[in-house]
Amino acid sequence: MSHTAHIPSHRKPRQRASKSALRAGVAGGFLSTIAVAGAAGPAQAEPVTQTIEMPTITDGLSTAVAASAQATQQVALDLEIQASEDAAAEKAAKTAKKAHAEAVRKAEAEKKAEAAAKARAEAEAKERAERASRTSERTTLSASSGSSDSGSSASAPSSSSSSNVSGSAASIVAFAKAQVGDAYVSGGTGPNAWDCSGLVQAAYRTAGIDLPRVSQSQSTAGTQVSLDNLLPGDILYWGGAGSAYHVAIYVGGGEFVGAQNSSTGTVQRSLDYDRPTGAVRVL
Repeated sequence: MSHTAHIPSHRKPRQRASKSALRAGVAGGFLSTIAVAGAAGPAQAEPVTQTIEMPTITDGLSTAVAASAQATQQVALDLEIQASEDAAAEKAAKTAKKAHAEAVRKAEAEKKAEAAAKARAEAEAKERAERASRTSERTTLSASSGSSDSGSSASAPSSSSSSNVSGSAASIVAFAKAQVGDAYVSGGTGPNAWDCSGLVQAAYRTAGIDLPRVSQSQSTAGTQVSLDNLLPGDILYWGGAGSAYHVAIYVGGGEFVGAQNSSTGTVQRSLDYDRPTGAVRVL
């Protein structure tokens, strides 16, 4: 007998090859059978390797990105076009507003020009009427003088006609009358615009006589004479001698020539139109 006859073996019993089938019941209307096969020998767990194929999430991503970029670019283009249209509309509105303002300004200027032309025409018509009236008065005075008593042939100096004036006085009177119709401008000394003393000074300069520039000095530049003893060429003044505020030239026939004001300009008027305060004789 072997010395090992009674020693129990410690080797694990060899497992028999077996197959087991696991049956599952019916679930959802179909039968599923899972078979498990076992190999002979020691039971070992077989490693199970299974590859699961995941869906690719990048599929179509590049297409979506491209579409989004194109949409963004289109939006930017639309905004740029809209901004250009808004700027053009604003510019057009400003241009239209400026054109309207210019049209209004021109219309107002034309209206003022028409009013000024109308006023000038009315003033000229009035002046012509006054001249016609003065001519008629002079004709009447001449006729009356011709029918007067020959013993009174020495007429008053205040009614002397400028046609009988000669020498320096004639030059002064002729110059003064030639300026009738010129404008009045304060400080004006000609040749087409005058103030009162500027006209008197220029008239006397034609006779070689230099007078002071201002009316105050001109009112004392000669010998004081009565308004009933005037001769053509005498200087008429309004206000006090030495403080006169206006001067003119007596031209005979009871009339004077003077640069009156900005409304009437240089005129020839009767002494009764604006009776002077006094007169001086320089010649």
